Amino acid sequence: MKKETLIKLTKYLLDFMFFGGIVLTATLPITLKMLGAFSENFHQHYGELVLIYVVLGIAAVVILRELRKIFKTVVNKNCFVRENVVSLDKMCKWSFFIVLMSIIRTIVFVTPAMLVVVLVFTIAGLFSKVLGFVFEEAVGYKEENDFTI
Repeated sequence: MKKETLIKLTKYLLDFMFFGGIVLTATLPITLKMLGAFSENFHQHYGELVLIYVVLGIAAVVILRELRKIFKTVVNKNCFVRENVVSLDKMCKWSFFIVLMSIIRTIVFVTPAMLVVVLVFTIAGLFSKVLGFVFEEAVGYKEENDFTI
């Protein structure tokens, strides 16, 4: 697959996930009300679950927004900039926030899937932090090089 094609497909995927995430988060109260018909336990904790899932949805959309910002710099072929370091740091913090909220959610309603979410976002948070360190170093080298020229 060509580099340009992969970049376009990834951009469309990120856009779809971002805007889809906004729609899904906004419609959660209705969606969860319908899902509650299939589970008595789910129905008992409707209010708590709506609150937790809306907060998780917002956090996920914020992470996707930061990814889209980073991706713009990749498309513009200028990815080693301070803004990306800031975005990666925000993604790290929001990932760990999702982990914390997911752990709190397991107190209300335990599912094996939530344990997977905790693991995935722990890894995502750590990866974002380490990648932020790498980008910070690269930005420093780039700035030093720019001053030399």
